[in-house]
Amino acid sequence: MQLGLIGLGKMGGNMRERLRKAGITVVGYDRDPTRSDVDSLVELVDRLESPRAVWVMVPAGEATHSVIDQLSALLKPGDIVVDGGNSRWTDDEKHAKLLHARGIGFVDAGVSGGVWGLQNGYALMVGGDKEHVQWLEPIFNALKPEGPYGFVHAGRVGAGHFAKMVHNGIEYAMMQAYAEGWELLEKVDFVDNVREVFRSWQDGTVIRSWLLDLAVNALDQDEHLEKLRGYAEDSGEGRWTVQAAIDNAVPMPAIAAALFARFSSRQEDSPQMKMVAALRNQFGGHAVELEEGAEPGRTAQKAERTG
Repeated sequence: MQLGLIGLGKMGGNMRERLRKAGITVVGYDRDPTRSDVDSLVELVDRLESPRAVWVMVPAGEATHSVIDQLSALLKPGDIVVDGGNSRWTDDEKHAKLLHARGIGFVDAGVSGGVWGLQNGYALMVGGDKEHVQWLEPIFNALKPEGPYGFVHAGRVGAGHFAKMVHNGIEYAMMQAYAEGWELLEKVDFVDNVREVFRSWQDGTVIRSWLLDLAVNALDQDEHLEKLRGYAEDSGEGRWTVQAAIDNAVPMPAIAAALFARFSSRQEDSPQMKMVAALRNQFGGHAVELEEGAEPGRTAQKAERTG
C-alpha cells in the first residue's frame, strides 16, 4: 500500500519510518527539503497510484486549512485525505464538506504517542465513514502498538479529533496531579528522597502510569528540577475540552483547574495574587510583601459601609 505523508517533523518523520518498516510505501513532503522525498505537493500526488491516500501531519489551524485546500484541487474522486494533526473537531466537518464536493473522502485521526511512537506505536482515534476507515486499516495497523489496543473507529467525521481532545484534557489533569504531589513532597523537610518515592510508585500502586514513568525519567535527569523555569504552555486542546464541557453542561473541575494552573505559570508576579494579598491584609491584618523600593501604606482598618 502507498501513502502520501505531508509534514515530516518530530511526529511525521517517525511515522514515515514506522510505516516503511511495516512495508508501506511512503512518499513524504515537507517544506524542509532535507526531509522531503519530493519537491512539491504536485509531485507527491503524481508519485502515488490511484486511488490515493494522503495523510496531513502539519500544525492545526491555517497550515492544515492551506494544505487541505491545495489537495482538494490536486486529488481525484475516490482519493482520501487523512488529517492526523491536532485540529479542532469543528474544522473537520468543513474539510470533509470541501473534499466531498469533489468526490474525495476525509478521515480525521487523533494521534497520541509523541516522540516515543516510533518505538512503541501510536494510539489512533479515527473519525469518518466506515468504508474509508476500512480501506485505510493497513496504515492504522502499521502505526498502532502491537496487540489488540491502540486503534478505534470512534465515530463519524470529527469523532477522532474530539476523542483526542478529551484524551489531552485528561492528560492535563493527570500531569497537574503529579506536579502538585511532587511539590508537596519537596516542600516538607522530613521526606528525604522525593525522586525515589516517585520511583516506588511505578509498581503495585493504583497511580502507576506511563506519565509517572516519564516523571521519574525527568527526575533522574534533574533531581529537583532546578534547571527548569516554572512555565508550561498549553497546546489549545485543554481550552477546547473545557469549552466543549461548557457547551454540553458537563462538569469538568479537574481539567479546568489544570488548564488555569498553566495560565498562572506564565505570571511571574500574579495580579490576582496582589488582590488576594491585599484582601487578606484588609480583613485579617495579614502581612504583605512589598515590591522593592515601595513605601508601606496604611495597615488594615475597618471599612465603612456606604449606600
